[in-house]
Amino acid sequence: MSKRNNQTAKQNAREKMRAERERQERTTALRRRITIGVVAAAVVVGAAGVSIALAGNGEAGGPLVLPANSSGTNGTVIVYGNPASKNVLDVYEDPRCPICDELEKTDGSTVQQLADSGSYVIHYHLATFLDARMGGSGSHNAVAALGAALNESPAMFKKFHDVLYANQPSEETDAFANTGHLLDLAAKVPGLVTPDFTKAVKDGTYKTWAGKVSDAFNASGVTGTPTLKLNGKQLTVFDNQGTTITPAQYTQLIQQNATAK
Repeated sequence: MSKRNNQTAKQNAREKMRAERERQERTTALRRRITIGVVAAAVVVGAAGVSIALAGNGEAGGPLVLPANSSGTNGTVIVYGNPASKNVLDVYEDPRCPICDELEKTDGSTVQQLADSGSYVIHYHLATFLDARMGGSGSHNAVAALGAALNESPAMFKKFHDVLYANQPSEETDAFANTGHLLDLAAKVPGLVTPDFTKAVKDGTYKTWAGKVSDAFNASGVTGTPTLKLNGKQLTVFDNQGTTITPAQYTQLIQQNATAK
């Protein structure tokens, strides 16, 4: 075999190995998403059981304090964008969910741009079921801290939401359970760390509210995160290989399913 042919064969072998590695990663991502869906379905079995589990972890209890700018029953819906929009995008996420992180990193800026342009208003529904699956309280603690950001403004909520996903720890690491770490991340959002915000995070002011938010997710019928629905219709934001659709594909999906402004 000539030197050139040998190099070509090695290059082809490397390409095959790379393609196989990427295929395995996509399969793993899809399997993890399915697993998350199954766990969420199990959590839905009883809201009372969830409440007991949270109370046992010290995450519930105390008065229910609703953040300013919260909406819906017990303030469990977080609205971002123009509430008068004819189109509503419901987004179901868990702060510790790695597949939510994949969607945010690929399409998150486009999701926000379309809200900012008035294509739809976003209703966020946050979950904490990964705390039960992985152990710990990071999801619940993060949702409570997001409540403190929402109390400042919906814009601050969205910016802090994005920072949390940009700095999401590995699925097995419960870093969001550390209040100091959440405050360090909050410092990345200009203007967020006010005395009121800091006190609310340190005191756990919105932890009981976070439990209500989690209960509302569990009662929603949604069995996996991330889930996106436009005007009640679930959107397919992953292909059959478990890969997130591109921003252009996402925009086209919205255009195809949205009601005219």
